[in-house]
Amino acid sequence: MIGLTMAEVAAATGGTLTGVAPEVRVTGSVEHDSRRVGPGGLFVALVGERVDGHDFVPAALASGAVAVLGTRPLDGAPMVLVDDPLAALAALARAVCDRLTPDLRVIGVTGSSGKTTTKDLLAQLTTALGATVAPAGSLNNELGHPYTVLRADPDTRFLVLEKAARGLGHIAYLCRVAPPQIGVVLNVGVAHLGEFGSVEAIAQAKGELVEALPADGLAVLNADDPAVAAMAARTAARVVLVGESAAAEVRAADVTLDDRGRPGYTLVTPEGSAPVRLQVTGAHQVGNTLAVAAVGRELGLPVTELAAALGTLRVTSARRMDVFDRPDGITVIDDSYNANPASTEAALRALVSLGSGRRTVAVLGYLAELGEHERSGHEQVGALAAELGVDALVVVGDEAAPIHAGADLARARRVWGGESVLVSDQDAAVAWLRDHLDPGDVVLVKGSRYRTWEVADWLRPAAAPVAGAEVARG
Repeated sequence: MIGLTMAEVAAATGGTLTGVAPEVRVTGSVEHDSRRVGPGGLFVALVGERVDGHDFVPAALASGAVAVLGTRPLDGAPMVLVDDPLAALAALARAVCDRLTPDLRVIGVTGSSGKTTTKDLLAQLTTALGATVAPAGSLNNELGHPYTVLRADPDTRFLVLEKAARGLGHIAYLCRVAPPQIGVVLNVGVAHLGEFGSVEAIAQAKGELVEALPADGLAVLNADDPAVAAMAARTAARVVLVGESAAAEVRAADVTLDDRGRPGYTLVTPEGSAPVRLQVTGAHQVGNTLAVAAVGRELGLPVTELAAALGTLRVTSARRMDVFDRPDGITVIDDSYNANPASTEAALRALVSLGSGRRTVAVLGYLAELGEHERSGHEQVGALAAELGVDALVVVGDEAAPIHAGADLARARRVWGGESVLVSDQDAAVAWLRDHLDPGDVVLVKGSRYRTWEVADWLRPAAAPVAGAEVARG
C-alpha cells in the first residue's frame, strides 16, 4: 500500500479519529486478519455473523498495527471510527487507486468460468512488463477486491482483478472501487443460476464490466459466445473480439491437443500470425489465452513475442486443472476448487483428451447454486460424461445423485458401456478408488467446494498406494 497519514485515511473513509494523531502514517499492509498484521499496518475490524474483529484489536496492535478501522472506540486503541468497515475498506481502496492513476493500468476479468485461471495467466504476462498486483486464488468479492487493490504501491504498473457477482450491480460496485481501463469477459454460463434466476440476468451482470470502461479503454469479448459478443453494444470502449470464430480479431486457427491435453494453435492477429504451444491443460484454455493475447497486444507486445509468452504461462492458483503423475502411473487432474456445468464440461473434455487410450475415471461432486435447474444441470453433466465415453464415474453425495442418474440413463439406453457409482461421501469415494484404480488410469476430481478436494489430496503421491500399484513398480 502507499503510505497514508491517519488524516488521509479518515478523509478517504469518512471516518473520525480517536486515540491517534492525524500525522501518524500507515506504512504497512491493510489487513482484516489480525494474524497477518505487521509493523505499520492498518487493521480492519470486520463484524461477521460469528466473529467480531474488534475482539482481535489487542492482537493486531501487539503485532505492530498503527491503528484500527472499526465501528466502536476501544479503551486506548488508536481508531478510525466508521459506520461500515467493509464500505470504508472499499473507499480507501478507491482513494489509493485514484492516487496511483494514470501510471496504473487496471485490468478486470469476469465470466461464469475460467476467470481465476485467466487472471493468473494475465498476471504472469503483465509481470514481465512491469510490477503487477493480482489476487491469490479467487479474491473477487466485496472484501477480496479492495483488499487486493490496497496491495498496490507507487511501483505498481498493473492491477489484474477478478470480478465475481452474486447478483445485479455487484460487478458495477467492484468497478467503482477500482475503475478498469481494460475489461475481459470470457463467457456466460449457468454458474449462480439459482441466485440470478436466468442466463439473461447473468449476462446483464457480467456486462457491467464493459459498461464501466472509459471511451479510451478496451473491451475484450469472446466471439464464440453470442451473449458475450453482444456486449459490444454496451460499452463506449474499443472492442476486440477473440475466439476461434472468423469474426474474431484475435483468433486461434488449427487447434490441436498433445498427449497431455495441452493445446497448440496458430495465433492470428491483424499484424500477423505465430505458432503457440501452451503448457496448460484443456481445450478451454485456448479461449482463456486468446483473451490474454488481446490484452498483451494492447500493451504493445508484437505477435511473435506474444506467442512465445503464451507458451510460458502456468496455472498458479491451487486446485485448478492441476495435472500430476503418481509413481504408480496414475495421472490425476485436480480441478476440485469449484465447479459449475460449464467448467465441469471443460474438465471432462480435458480428461477424455488426456486419457486417450487409457482408462478414465471422473470423481464428481455437487454443483452448487443452480436453483430450479439443479436436477437437470446435474443430469446433463452425467449424460455428458457418458457421451464423452468416460469409463467410470464416481458421484459423491446424495445432492449430486442426479449426475449418477444422467449417466445411468445413458447406460440403460445402451449408448454408454461405462460404470457409474454413487457413494455417500469423500471417504467412500477414496475407498472405491483404492479398490478399483489401476496403474495407467487417468482420474479427474471436480466439485463445488464440498470437500471434494480431500479425494484429490488422497490421490497425491504421498498417499497410500491403490490396489494393484505394485504392477507399475514390477
